[in-house]
Amino acid sequence: MAVGILPCIVLKAIILESYENRAVDVQTARLQNQCKILSDQIGAGGYADAQMPETLLVELTHLADVYNGRILLVNGQYEITEDTFDLDTGKILVSENVMQCFEGKETKIYDAKQRYIEVTCPVYAPDGSRVAGVLLTSIPADFVLESLDALNHIAWVAVGVIALLVATLAAALGPVMVRPFARITSSIEAVNEGYDANYLHENAYTETTLISEAFNKMLGRLKTLDDSRQEFVANVSHELKTPITSMKVLADSLLGQEDVPVGLYREFMGDLSEEIEREDKIINDLLSLVKMDKTASALDVKQTNINELVERILKRLQPIAAAANVEVVFESFRPVNAEVDEVKLSLAISNLVENAVKYNTKGGWIHVSLNADHKYFYIEVADSGIGIPQEAQEHIFERFYRVDKSHSREIGGTGLGLSIARSAVVLHRGAIKVYSQPGEGTTFTVRIPLSYVVG
Repeated sequence: MAVGILPCIVLKAIILESYENRAVDVQTARLQNQCKILSDQIGAGGYADAQMPETLLVELTHLADVYNGRILLVNGQYEITEDTFDLDTGKILVSENVMQCFEGKETKIYDAKQRYIEVTCPVYAPDGSRVAGVLLTSIPADFVLESLDALNHIAWVAVGVIALLVATLAAALGPVMVRPFARITSSIEAVNEGYDANYLHENAYTETTLISEAFNKMLGRLKTLDDSRQEFVANVSHELKTPITSMKVLADSLLGQEDVPVGLYREFMGDLSEEIEREDKIINDLLSLVKMDKTASALDVKQTNINELVERILKRLQPIAAAANVEVVFESFRPVNAEVDEVKLSLAISNLVENAVKYNTKGGWIHVSLNADHKYFYIEVADSGIGIPQEAQEHIFERFYRVDKSHSREIGGTGLGLSIARSAVVLHRGAIKVYSQPGEGTTFTVRIPLSYVVG
C-alpha cells in the first residue's frame, strides 16, 4: 500500500512546488514589465530628482492599487522622493537590492514566509548614460499562496482517494498475488519433511521464476546427493558383506567335516586370511575416504620436497610392479617444493600407480613424471594397460565404480582408489584428469598449487 501512496505524495509535492514557482514567475514578469514602462517615462522626463507631474503620479498610484502594493521612487542620493503610501517620503533607503539596481541590475525577491514579492527597476537619466533612480515595487503574494492552499487541499483529497483505491486493490489482489509464494513455501516445507517428487514451475512473476529455478537446482542436487548416498550405502554393504559371506562358507565347510586333513585345513585357513585381509583393505579405504570428506582444516600442510616424496612412493610400490612384470620409470624435470599434506598426497599418488599396475599388461610399463611452473606442480602417471572406454571415464572417480565388474575379483582392490585420489587432490585445491583409449593405455594428470591457499 505504501508503494502506491508514497509516489502520489511525492508527485503532489513536485506539482505544488512547480505551480508555486510558475505562478510567482508569471506575476513577477508582469509586474516588471509594467514597472519598466513607468521607469522609462520617469527617466525620459528627468523626474528621478524632480517633482513628477500629476499624470505620472496617478499612473504610479494606479499601478500600486492594481496590485494592492506599494511603490517607492529612490533618487541618486538614496532618498525616497515618492511613496504611494506617503509614509517614508524624504527618508534614506539603502538596501542591497537598491544598490544592485543602481548598477543597472534588475532584482526580484519572493518571500513565502513574509508573503510578498519585491522587484526593482532602474530609472535612467534622459540621455541614458547613468542610473538616476530606482523604482522599488512591493506587492503581497497572498493570491499565489491562497491558490496554493486550495490546490494542496485538492491534492490531499486526491491522495486520499488513491489511498482508498490502493487499499481496496491490495485487499482484493493481495491474496492472489502472494499465492505463488505460498506454493513455493509449501514446496520448501515439503523438502524439510522429505524430498518432494515435483519440481517448482511458478512463472507468475520474474521473481518467482528465479526462485523456482534456484529451488529446482537445489532440489536436483539434493536428490543427486541422496541417490549417491543410498548407492554408496548399498555398495559399502555389498563390499563388506562379500568377504564375510566367503569367510562364513569356508568356516562352515571346516565345521561340517570331521578329521579335516591338515593340507585342506591349511588351504581353507589361507583363504580365510585372504578374505580378512580384503575386509581390512575395504575398511581402511573407507576410513581414508571419511578423512578426505572432512574440511580442508584437517590438512597437515608442510613444505615438502615432491621429488623425494614420489621416489619414496615408487620405491615402496616397486615389489608390486615387479611381481606383475611391469617396469616403472620416474622422470623429474626440475626440483619441486610445495606446501602439501604429505600423507594425503601420498595416498593419491599410490592409488594412481597401484591402479596402473593392476590394469596393465604383462611386460608393460608405467611412466611417472614430475614438472612445475611458477604456480603449479604437475604429476603424470601413464601406463601401457588395457585402457578405459570413453563412456566409463566420467564415472571412474565414483566410489566402488569398476569398469569391468566381471573381473573385479581377479584384479582385486575395493573400487575406492581413484575416489580417494580425487578427494586428496581436491583438498589441495588441485585438479585431476584422465586421458585413455581402450587397448592404448591410460594417463592421469594431477595439477596442484605450489602454495596452499586456505579457501
